[in-house]
Amino acid sequence: MAKRRQDRQPPPWSIWLGIADNSFTRQKTVKFGDASAVNSGRLWSVLTLIVLILAWWIATISGIIDPLFWPPLEGSLYPWDNPDRARPGVVDRFVGLLVDGYRNISLWEHVGTSVKRVLLGVIIGALVGIPLGFAMGLNSVARGLFDPIVEFIRPIPPLALIPLVILWLGIDEVAKIFLLFLAALFIMLIAARAGVSSVQISKVHAAYSLGASKFQVLRYVILPNALPEIFTGLRTSMGVCWGTLVAAELVAADQGVGSMMMIAKNFLQTDVVVIGIIIIGAIGFAIEMLMRLLERWLIPWKGKG
Repeated sequence: MAKRRQDRQPPPWSIWLGIADNSFTRQKTVKFGDASAVNSGRLWSVLTLIVLILAWWIATISGIIDPLFWPPLEGSLYPWDNPDRARPGVVDRFVGLLVDGYRNISLWEHVGTSVKRVLLGVIIGALVGIPLGFAMGLNSVARGLFDPIVEFIRPIPPLALIPLVILWLGIDEVAKIFLLFLAALFIMLIAARAGVSSVQISKVHAAYSLGASKFQVLRYVILPNALPEIFTGLRTSMGVCWGTLVAAELVAADQGVGSMMMIAKNFLQTDVVVIGIIIIGAIGFAIEMLMRLLERWLIPWKGKG
């Protein structure tokens, strides 16, 4: 009876929410300390989101927060009868942005422009940073040439380079993408170098003993072992680029979520600013989920030796 109960499969929804273990984690005899035994915990994520929305709604109807500093969830819910203080709620403003746009530009154009800038910055940063990281991890000359430059520039935040970027590249689209490229470049470089350094030397020796060439060692041993670190770098650089987006769109931008937020700030439109924050967070979360799916699909050997 106990074995039959153990073999019974839990419902798929309970596995998705993290209430029950899947077939892999159920086989674990020791769970604490084993990262692969941790389930999704999505139930707690859903509960957290519900609590945050509920707290926002309670603050709205009770008047705890002044709408000038934090907008209400719904503009029609006010405990006081003062039309002068009435401001549109976030839901109302979001619907208005979807229908009418912001400053004669649709919301989708703002979002699409920002996503394009971030993706271009991360992709170009990866295309430059990964080969440089591999070279620094595999070649003494490359490490000696680039290490002082990398370690000197890497601690400098991209925001500090805005005056030079404007001076060098002007205020066109290239300047914004270049700033995001700098934010992603050194993260990808360090991730690739760390991935190369984490390769077990016994695997390299085994490949050479079987007659592999340098290119084959790079292709079949070093690259697969470095991919988990590279994906971690991609996820980190994506988050950093979204954090740098608002600063990048300070460079005379008239489109983009960051530009929309900065213009709204000048007119004390806190509801638009909050909508911009939610959009950036939601898109960043969606990209992170997509990266996790790609990681599980492309690197199934991660964490398995």
